[in-house]
Amino acid sequence: MYVDSHAHLEGGKFDADREAVLARAKEADLGTILLIGSGTGPGTYDCAIKLAEQKHENSPELFATLGVHPHEANLVGEADYLEMESLAKSPKIIAWGEIGLDYYYDHSPRDVQKQVFIRQMGLACAAKLPIVIHCRPSENSENAWDETLALIREHWSTSGIGGILHCFTGEIHHMRAALDMGFTISFAGNVTFPKALNIREAAKQCPLDRMFIETDSPFLAPVPYRGKRNEPAFVIETARYIAEQRSITVGELASATSANFKRFFKLHN
Repeated sequence: MYVDSHAHLEGGKFDADREAVLARAKEADLGTILLIGSGTGPGTYDCAIKLAEQKHENSPELFATLGVHPHEANLVGEADYLEMESLAKSPKIIAWGEIGLDYYYDHSPRDVQKQVFIRQMGLACAAKLPIVIHCRPSENSENAWDETLALIREHWSTSGIGGILHCFTGEIHHMRAALDMGFTISFAGNVTFPKALNIREAAKQCPLDRMFIETDSPFLAPVPYRGKRNEPAFVIETARYIAEQRSITVGELASATSANFKRFFKLHN
């Protein structure tokens, strides 16, 4: 069984065929999908919870997160933090995120992104939820990685709760720093892109018991679906590619990453 550890299925791109997407995931041998509940900011933090709680005729097991994405950091207020504190008590919520820094688009001022990131680490710690990290540097500087890791080291690492570097795009030394702080590294479809040499090398060197796979649906569809809308069933292509790079079978990769997910989130059949 496969696990898609990061998918945005609540948005408009899936409104026309969401149930069919879930059914295709089930048919593709996905056992679990983690739905990311960043939404579009205030008023949408329950989007993943709602989808996870709905009854679906044919679907993998669904869990959810919630959190303020760095893009919407400048929109959040005290009422939003209070709402998220309450929503975090849902049994479907197993992580807080995605949170972090995005210096590529800079939709929110960087100082505000940092403040909101730090505040959410505090809320996640109080809720005893691991964090899902988004980190995207600017085109000509890697400082978003350095600052993200520094903030985690200062405000999170002593919690002992751990977290996930979602859609890893950094260098080997970034991965090792995160692993040292108890993080799991999640690889998305961009590992299959021809120019993604750094991601590919990280996927080869990451300890097999500290790795997840994800789609980040509807984004970053892997080869051979690149350019199309991504969906959870396509996580198999990412698994197949990483397995080939590591000279193991896709079954071994699927089994390991699924076991990692269940162990990390303390999920039991």
